[in-house]
Amino acid sequence: MSRKVAPLPRITSIAHAVPSHDIHAAFVGWAERQLPDRERAVFDRMAARAGIAQRWSVLPVVAGGSPITPGGFYAEGFMPPTSARMALYAQAAPELALAAIHKLGALGDISHVVVASCTGFTAPGIDQILCERLGLPGTTERLLIGFMGCYAGITALKAARTIVRSEPGARVLVVAVELSTLHLQAASALEPLLAMLQFADGAAAAIVEASGAGLALHRPFAATLPDSNELIRWNIGDTGFAMHLSGEVPRRIGEALADTDTAARLTGGIDVQHIDGWAVHAGGRSILDAVEHGLRLPPDALAASRSVLHDFGNMSSATLLFALAKLWDARPRRGVALAFGPGLAAEGLTFGWAS
Repeated sequence: MSRKVAPLPRITSIAHAVPSHDIHAAFVGWAERQLPDRERAVFDRMAARAGIAQRWSVLPVVAGGSPITPGGFYAEGFMPPTSARMALYAQAAPELALAAIHKLGALGDISHVVVASCTGFTAPGIDQILCERLGLPGTTERLLIGFMGCYAGITALKAARTIVRSEPGARVLVVAVELSTLHLQAASALEPLLAMLQFADGAAAAIVEASGAGLALHRPFAATLPDSNELIRWNIGDTGFAMHLSGEVPRRIGEALADTDTAARLTGGIDVQHIDGWAVHAGGRSILDAVEHGLRLPPDALAASRSVLHDFGNMSSATLLFALAKLWDARPRRGVALAFGPGLAAEGLTFGWAS
């Protein structure tokens, strides 16, 4: 008896969207004022080296252009309660997701919707809201992936891959939407301010199916670094989600990649020299540097990820899909998508262009 061959799932369309409000310079100015004089020069130097030119936010534009000016969401240092932040999330997240989805063009017959979103909660969920706004039938199957952090975009693609492999006729809409700027925290220490310096809002959307030209999703992989649970955390408080991103993260990633077995696992078993497409989550310049140095990559290997970081900042789960979109025209033959997040854990998959 011949064995049935599973279809090869592939991304056949991908797009992204960001809000129109650039808040990066405003944040830098606010953060400087939170620090004592002795640490301000260090922050300025780190901000200049961050590799970020702009970050976009759904927060309303007010006179002066900044959320911290009078009338802004964080006016005069006021930290809104979590309820106010979630109310804005429920309104703005579907709109930003739809902006990315509409760039895909005609959706066709969508059978499944997989949504990753880690910066807010609402019920009905973003998945259900999007189905209603898109006019999809109530029979559309939905999956909502929440609070997994920066690697949730990979998890969403893995879920879509599994669906298509089990249902060859499936056409899966994958969405990642994050509103990180809803979670500004009162801080007067260097490390949390540098962590908040990275984050921004953005949404990405993709179609995953069994036929058509695009980025084929090959082998999935995962790994958790030992003794690293406290390095990346999200804590839900009375004033939003407080992100803890330890300055130890780049070093730990570099140490892990220096181990031959771990490096092989985090590249899907492909020899690094044969990989011509890298989509690494742009979690920050130091994280990209750690991956580049740990795997001994050429200086331009992570150009797509560095470009995303420069233009958009770290948009949590959506960021990885932005990097894949950057690689679309290059049509890589052997690629690796890799993201790090809470745990400290890594999720990834290999990919390559399929005609």
